Amino acid sequence: MLTLTFRTATSDDVDALVALVTSAYRGEASRAGWTTEADFLDGARIDPDVLRQDILRPRSLVLVVERDGRLIACAHIAEEDGAGYFGMFSVSPDLQGGGIGKALLEQAERTVRDEWRLPAMRMTVIDLREELIAFYQRRGYRRTGIHKPFPYGDARFGIPLRDDLRFEVLEKDLSGASA
Repeated sequence: MLTLTFRTATSDDVDALVALVTSAYRGEASRAGWTTEADFLDGARIDPDVLRQDILRPRSLVLVVERDGRLIACAHIAEEDGAGYFGMFSVSPDLQGGGIGKALLEQAERTVRDEWRLPAMRMTVIDLREELIAFYQRRGYRRTGIHKPFPYGDARFGIPLRDDLRFEVLEKDLSGASA
């Protein structure tokens, strides 16, 4: 594997990030990887204005992974309710399964634990995504049993193709983890 470069996204990255996130989750291109949501959702995966706000607000950043100058992965981390929040996790579909996502998740956890000094990382996952939830469980996340409604009617986050979507909160204790 070639060397991966990690950096923090800037507003100049918004268009490239929207394209990457969309390719990982929506439409036919997303079917090349295993993270596709194309069977549940259509339309946008991330709103450019929301993304720009996430990049600019305090205690929030988008981690970018590049290889040979190509943006190949990203994730949003932020402080929410005394813990880290992990979301918008995307790896280019043609590179999924090669360890890039694991490296990015580990970098996000290091940032939240070592730089922000937060005790836990949380995320929300569509609870129908058993394979994805299992991926996170293998990395120390646990299902909390806490569910949140899917934002039906808000096209900024996709057009639902079914009426039974909801999120489950997953959490990992970072206090015992070492760098």
